[in-house]
Amino acid sequence: MTRDEILDAAAQIFRVKGFHAASMQEIAQAVNLQKASLYHHVSSKQEILLALLDRAIDLLIEHIEKQLNRPMPADEKLRLAIRAYLQAILENRDLAAVLLLEHRSLEPRYHALHIPRRDRFEQLWRNLIQEGIEQQILCPHDPAMASRVLLGSMNWIITWYKPEGSQSPEKISTQYADLFLYGLLARQGNQ
Repeated sequence: MTRDEILDAAAQIFRVKGFHAASMQEIAQAVNLQKASLYHHVSSKQEILLALLDRAIDLLIEHIEKQLNRPMPADEKLRLAIRAYLQAILENRDLAAVLLLEHRSLEPRYHALHIPRRDRFEQLWRNLIQEGIEQQILCPHDPAMASRVLLGSMNWIITWYKPEGSQSPEKISTQYADLFLYGLLARQGNQ
């Protein structure tokens, strides 16, 4: 039994039941361990939650940084980053659900350990939006607020997206990018 297998099982249980309703006994059973044996791999449910949150953030940072390092205008990078983000959370739904819905369950000392990673992730988006402002591609708005709006709208995809639905993640990411970059107002020539 590996720690990664334990974390994978815990992510699925936390997504289905929620962090507070899940038990260490259920996690142990999911990986065919006795509860006492589980404690040889992890010390607590809080440790598992922190490990899952950090794993999720690290995965997202990796996906987003690949797009940000491309030599292209900021709006094109933003489109690629949106696609990469949505694809990553849809391909890792258990992990994404834990990140987006259970982060508030961290006790203060674990929360303090997680915050620097979360801030680094959010800074990637702020920097990208600032880059677009500096290139005069994006309007000069507050990059922190703009990134929160964008991330907030994208995050809810985990609650409504259905793989068997009519739209692929690629089509959805294009629509998100268009809405974010162009808004809902009709433009001259588009009427």
